[in-house]
Amino acid sequence: MALKAGIVGLPNVGKSTLFNAITQAGAESANYPFCTIDPNVGVVEVPDPRLDKLTELVVPNRTVPTAFEFVDIAGLVRGASKGEGLGNKFLAHIREVDAIVHVVRCFEDENITHVDGKINPISDIQTINLELILADLDSVEKRIERSRKNMKGGNKQYAQEVELLERIKEALYNDQPARSVELTDDEKLIIRDLHLLTLKPVLYAANVSEDGVADADSNPYVQQVRDFAAAENAEVVPISAKVEAEIAELEGEDKAMFLEELGLQASGLDRLIQAAYRLLGLYTYFTAGVQEVRAWTIRKGTKAPAAAGVIHSDFERGFIRAEVVSYDDLVAAGSMNAAKERGQLRLEGKEYVVQDGDVMHFRFNV
Repeated sequence: MALKAGIVGLPNVGKSTLFNAITQAGAESANYPFCTIDPNVGVVEVPDPRLDKLTELVVPNRTVPTAFEFVDIAGLVRGASKGEGLGNKFLAHIREVDAIVHVVRCFEDENITHVDGKINPISDIQTINLELILADLDSVEKRIERSRKNMKGGNKQYAQEVELLERIKEALYNDQPARSVELTDDEKLIIRDLHLLTLKPVLYAANVSEDGVADADSNPYVQQVRDFAAAENAEVVPISAKVEAEIAELEGEDKAMFLEELGLQASGLDRLIQAAYRLLGLYTYFTAGVQEVRAWTIRKGTKAPAAAGVIHSDFERGFIRAEVVSYDDLVAAGSMNAAKERGQLRLEGKEYVVQDGDVMHFRFNV
């Protein structure tokens, strides 16, 4: 499944620097034959030490990590919801992503001018939120008008739709995103085709200076963003776009040494991807054979046939059963045969809910 996060932010907050670092750190597109990469999309490998360990155990011909796409959402300025700047293009791109990474400036630098002349991360967040809310409000009001006309035919479906849209409209009028409205699964289906921008989950990337990346928690701007994000149960990842640009040029031991010098256990990009996985409720399962060890991304709660369908639709259509061993059991056993001898290799059917870290082999017939 192609997962995308749209990177948004005001001018001069570090968004472009971060995206350029992501693009430079990106995996070679040859690993992802079904992906057409646009100029504004950066594809990066999802960091997972489990994949490295499985590669050591199996010694396959090749190892393929799962990938995550970051989309550079360009053209956001005040008035974007009315088409200012590249507003219409911006809105079209952001409707296609699964989540939003909101880059917020949390550093002082007199050489980099802020659009408002001062550093105020909460004001920056509210500026972007307002544009998204205004765009959603326009969509909701148009839909309400259309649904009210359809109500005249006596169709109760449209009455329910209007009631739902009015609740969302009230939240938007009060400067609250659509995601602040409690929705049932059925209600989410009703408004799915609206592609509301403020319904998308948000992750805040607090962009700090190179000198302040190791002690970002003491940054008062970062704390302001954390306080704001806490109100909507959103996560904040402190990151230095400048540092990420330097890390992108390093590999292996050089990268590890650089991170150690900065007092970091992982790069900001890695932490951003991991946070995005948590935000979207994503799991990783593995297939492991001599030809290939590969990671696959699924949503939490996915059953075995649908997980098989991520590999190929034929796998889901002709699903018979899945051979499953947990990653921990496989590593402890040392090999698939040893895990089987220990009774840790299980046969699971169509109702099995795939767990994070499962190593699977699918049986199917079409």
